[in-house]
Amino acid sequence: MSAYIVTGAAGFIGSKVADALLAQGHQVFGVDNLSAAYDVRMKEHRLEKLLPQPAFTFLKADITDRAIIDQLSQAVPHAQAVINLAAMAGVRQSMSDPWGYLYTNTLGTLNMLEYTRRQEVPKFILASTSSLYGADGTPPHSELAPTDRPLAPYAASKKGAEAFAYSYHHLYGIDISILRYFTVYGPAGRPDMSMFRFCQWIAEGRPVVINGSGEQSRGFTYVDDIAAGTLLALKNVGYEVFNLGGHEVMSINAVVEMFEQLLGKKANRVYAPAHPADVFSNVADVSKARAMLGWEPRVGLQEGVQNLVSWYLANRSWAKDIITD
Repeated sequence: MSAYIVTGAAGFIGSKVADALLAQGHQVFGVDNLSAAYDVRMKEHRLEKLLPQPAFTFLKADITDRAIIDQLSQAVPHAQAVINLAAMAGVRQSMSDPWGYLYTNTLGTLNMLEYTRRQEVPKFILASTSSLYGADGTPPHSELAPTDRPLAPYAASKKGAEAFAYSYHHLYGIDISILRYFTVYGPAGRPDMSMFRFCQWIAEGRPVVINGSGEQSRGFTYVDDIAAGTLLALKNVGYEVFNLGGHEVMSINAVVEMFEQLLGKKANRVYAPAHPADVFSNVADVSKARAMLGWEPRVGLQEGVQNLVSWYLANRSWAKDIITD
């Protein structure tokens, strides 16, 4: 049994990764500050599955606090890897609090890299984002596409995190996998993202706000596929960047139609102006992850969205009140 540190353990992806490691018989030290970046009830819901498991230890702590380095050094035995999934996510929200994104995504990553160096942890995984690709190039984006023109502070903060990760690899020989996630969705997902919002808004008869024409497309990626790719990235690679993105691309309008069919309700669509930080198409080239990690997205959109709808209806008594603004 190996020990792993998973930051952002109450997060959408972090909770799935922690649960997958536990299922493999490992010991997991989950770190999360349970911030109010979005409705905390969702984070508490995810933790409910992890807390009863004897191999899971939860540490309520903030990776932006430099004291986290000593705190983890005292609380955790020698870890096999640090999987840094703690983040403030969301393109639009980053415009109202760029400092919070800088602290959590860049400074927080630096603190966890420094912990990794001091404790001689052999492996570090950093969750990054497809938002780094911005509006440059033509989708599907490969890892070699330019990332030096971030459209919002969120992407800029992740660019800084990637830069720190490379410097720690270069200076201290830490084996690092950077994972650029593409539009992750699934049960108990982030309520600030379109998939959860569409499900809730249509189910509850609320206006469905769509920015732009709705013909913009995304390569949606099911959360279980993302968790599987994250675990595969624990292998020794030196320093590599991997895209993890969905194999099915769909327009926003088509996604809304899928929810309408599965929920048996029509959406009250309200079209708003396109947001300047949004891109028209965000699709991944995952050939590198396929070749080096043996990763392939497996869950199709129909199955994944059905799973989300089923989860929502089963938890509707409280999920209908989750804040999505």
